[in-house]
Amino acid sequence: MLLRDMTEADLDAVLRIEREVHAHPWTLGNFSDALRSGYQCKVAELEGEMRGYAVMMLAVDEAELLDIAIDATQQRQGMGRKLLESLLSLARHGNMRRMVLEVRASNQAAIALYRASGFEQIGLRRDYYPAVNGREDALLMGKVL
Repeated sequence: MLLRDMTEADLDAVLRIEREVHAHPWTLGNFSDALRSGYQCKVAELEGEMRGYAVMMLAVDEAELLDIAIDATQQRQGMGRKLLESLLSLARHGNMRRMVLEVRASNQAAIALYRASGFEQIGLRRDYYPAVNGREDALLMGKVL
């Protein structure tokens, strides 16, 4: 897997994956704003094709994972774990003390990945995410780096 910086030219492919795997996807504006804001926006490539991406914000001594996704055809093959490990390494090299993230309470696959990577639940945000029938809680998870 090759990890590289995301560019504006990647946004069509990023949006395709985002819309494919998230019920309430980020918009083009969200990704454009992240790029302009200087967030760590990374693309994961395999065999010359984009298979995933992630957006991470670094602030003072804390990294916040804002979005991460792997193409549906590539899920459960270890690529998400490799992408997450790469982001953790970037955060450590940036002298971040911890990484935090929010995850839908119903997203058991993501929660299992984060727990296997050393994240623990540190909070709960009630009614944080839009859902088909109202709102859904978010688990706030963190990992000391």
